[in-house]
Amino acid sequence: MKLMFIGADHEVTGSCYYLEAAGKKFLVDCGMEQGENAFENKPIPVPASELDFVLLTHAHIDHSGNLPRLYAQGFRGPVYATDATADLCDIMLRDSAHIQEFEAEWRNRKGRRAGKEEFIPAYTMEDAIGLIRQLVPEHYDTIFSLAEGITARFADAGHLLGSASIELWLQEGSVQKKLVFSGDIGNLNQPLIRDPSYLKKADYVVMESTYGDRSHEVPPDYVQALAEVLQRTFDRGGNVVIPSFAVGRTQEMLYFIRQIKEQKLVSGHGNFPVYVDSPLAIEATTVFDGHKMDCYDEEASDLVRQGINPLQFPGLRTSVTTEESRAINEDETPKVIISASGMCDAGRVKHHLKHNLWRRECTILFVGYQAVGTPGRALVEGADKVKLFGEEIAVKAEIRVLPGVSGHADNKGLMKWASSFTEKPEKVFVCHGEDQVTELFAGRLRDELGYDACAPYSGTEFDLAAGVMTVEAGPVRLEKKAGAAGTAGRKANTVFDRLVAAGQRLMTVIRHNEGGANKDLARFADQINAMCEKWDR
Repeated sequence: MKLMFIGADHEVTGSCYYLEAAGKKFLVDCGMEQGENAFENKPIPVPASELDFVLLTHAHIDHSGNLPRLYAQGFRGPVYATDATADLCDIMLRDSAHIQEFEAEWRNRKGRRAGKEEFIPAYTMEDAIGLIRQLVPEHYDTIFSLAEGITARFADAGHLLGSASIELWLQEGSVQKKLVFSGDIGNLNQPLIRDPSYLKKADYVVMESTYGDRSHEVPPDYVQALAEVLQRTFDRGGNVVIPSFAVGRTQEMLYFIRQIKEQKLVSGHGNFPVYVDSPLAIEATTVFDGHKMDCYDEEASDLVRQGINPLQFPGLRTSVTTEESRAINEDETPKVIISASGMCDAGRVKHHLKHNLWRRECTILFVGYQAVGTPGRALVEGADKVKLFGEEIAVKAEIRVLPGVSGHADNKGLMKWASSFTEKPEKVFVCHGEDQVTELFAGRLRDELGYDACAPYSGTEFDLAAGVMTVEAGPVRLEKKAGAAGTAGRKANTVFDRLVAAGQRLMTVIRHNEGGANKDLARFADQINAMCEKWDR
């Protein structure tokens, strides 16, 4: 029995673990690395075609995003996930494939003229669809067989709809060992989804530590805080524009607004209209609706049992076509507009900002993290104007931030999860955290719980049957060029990354305009072609 650490070791993203047991070779997670990475990852030690199956903790791209790449490399085995995770992967992996294909197309247009070799995308839409067909949905809390000598069970991790910790039983001859992979452990009292399950027994535990060094602030009364923003804005005759992420945060906002309407916390504006203007968010909300009974917490489930949909209410409207999106701003009735993207760097929300930012009576309400360099971050930090579609827009609207409910357990929540085992595991491996955080949290497990805990680097191998480390890998840092040349290279890469991001935004806008009027699409195509003619020299 062998466990090998591949990704998210002393790093936060790229979750991936390789196992050999009972004659089978398989993975737990196959995530994409996102953002800055400090260390080199060891490759999966066998060809993708030799892998028998994959177990997936949840749908976030840093846990699932390289699955289509695995398919492109020849993997054809089943991918086991919870029912909701399988449905969300259908959305998120297709979206990821769009990005991969666009980046390759852009690079190759320039590369051919420079005599460079063709850039091959990590995977294509065909690969994503092929992988999606390999998904095998399983229910929470049900033991299922993967092969003779290997069984598994998904337990609710409380992080995202469908997220799971994985209990894995391995047997070779008379030796049986139980592994637990925590997945991403959720925060307590998140809206809609349940709190994480606490497991009792394991021989070995692979545990995340994302917030292992931090405590969350006491959350505000979200419903009351949101109601106050709506009341003040509507009384001025303005709209509330909420840039929101399609999966998770949009559904939380709908959940809060339903309560506001039910409790009549906004007066004088009747059943004020609420628009969800994001095809991806609408798709994701449909997935949430389809998993009311297997994923919702007790409060949301009580509503369902009463015949109440926690994400539906009078005045809720969805916009799919471009015409429907445009019509929103033609209606002068004070309203809520929830639209992607959450950081205002792409999608239809930019149109709504163009129509509402300059109006003093309106409010732009941010409900999630705004990364450095995004329009959302600029607005939160007090910009007095922003450029949208080549036009400078004055910022006169009220800019507010409603702190989001964190999807990750903090250090107290992680310690609570770790201390739930009735007997000490033989060993705990701390992963999925920043470099120093993994070491710090492993130290806490040793000092406070008496666990044999360590933070392995990529390439570390452990013999599960014998209980010994067979390969203890050290850190292999990514090479970084020093000096002026290195600095120039980093600046060039940063600029190129900005350009690629702009191209991805363009693809998002193109997809969102599907079904638009022919004359509008023709004008849009002419503008894009004119821009390409200018730069393709």
